[in-house]
Amino acid sequence: MPINMETPIKNPFIIPGLKRMNIDSQLNPRYTFDNFVEGECNKLARNAGLAIANNPGGTAFNPLMIFGGCGLGKTHLSHAIGNLIKQQHKQKVVVFVSAEKFINQFIDSARQGNNNQFVNFYQYLDVLIVDDVQFFAKKERTQEVFFQIFNHLHQNGKQIILTCDRPPKDLKNMDERLLSRFKWGLSADLNTPDFDTRVSILENKMYQDGITLHKDVVEYLAHNIDTNIRELEGALISLLAQGSLTRKHLDINLAKQIVKNFVKNSTREISIDYIQKLVCDFYNIPVEAVKSKTRKREIVQARQIAMYFTKDLTKASLKNIGIYFGGRDHSTVIHACQTVNDLIETDKKFRQDVEEIEKRIKINTF
Repeated sequence: MPINMETPIKNPFIIPGLKRMNIDSQLNPRYTFDNFVEGECNKLARNAGLAIANNPGGTAFNPLMIFGGCGLGKTHLSHAIGNLIKQQHKQKVVVFVSAEKFINQFIDSARQGNNNQFVNFYQYLDVLIVDDVQFFAKKERTQEVFFQIFNHLHQNGKQIILTCDRPPKDLKNMDERLLSRFKWGLSADLNTPDFDTRVSILENKMYQDGITLHKDVVEYLAHNIDTNIRELEGALISLLAQGSLTRKHLDINLAKQIVKNFVKNSTREISIDYIQKLVCDFYNIPVEAVKSKTRKREIVQARQIAMYFTKDLTKASLKNIGIYFGGRDHSTVIHACQTVNDLIETDKKFRQDVEEIEKRIKINTF
């Protein structure tokens, strides 16, 4: 629908009765790229967001669909993109809106007979950021009006950014035309952060708040809360609050008490699976790799170190260890352990890696 600029556009974000067109971006200024920690888990989405912020509507990433599980940073990143666009392109009209609020605004506009005003408002924008678009499912009329807005913005070179809890192909009860448009640009996922990224997230949060904690405490939190950034930061806040209110020392023991509120079982038995996971996390490789037949140097080294710790820290027999590592025989395990022992004596960097992995394995068994 064409926009008639002679007719005042109603702003659905302001209190009814205010006539002045003053569009607040609805962005949270605390969410920026400066405090969004980069890792392998988010590199594609983050870099695409930076490219968009530098040239909104002018990249191939339109729309940008950021998807991932709860608490992995989708909302933070989308706000960060919007804030940087506002900073670098002050003339751009940017609006962030949750899918739920968009739906409610549309319902209100229908009740008041202002659907055209509603559409015109959103078609007026330069950058539209919609959070949690999965909530458009089964909302047929909302999908129709969003399809109309989407087409207008896209055809006029305006930037669209969407977040979702799943990839577009897994969205159900959505209009196929709308789904096809969600796939036009770039779909970038946010994965669970690895150990090093989780430590960096905690350190970044501590730096912002002017706080210092012993490294072992930080690593304990990062080891045990490994699926959700929001919970990870929540555990840090809880630890600090507990220490402040009860005057307790911020040590591993207090961290263990806090972690119990966030995970079902914070005491991890040293098992072969657990050792494999921590070694693979350290080298940022999939666990399946150390069980495979590949002879790539970095994979072989990780496999040998994992075998070494399995023999040292578990009661598993050489035969069972070999089975756990892709059906290898006991002589391979013996060779791996001997190789690790030799390299510990002769290679300083290798020895440091082994010492760091050992600390990470044992930190959860205090």
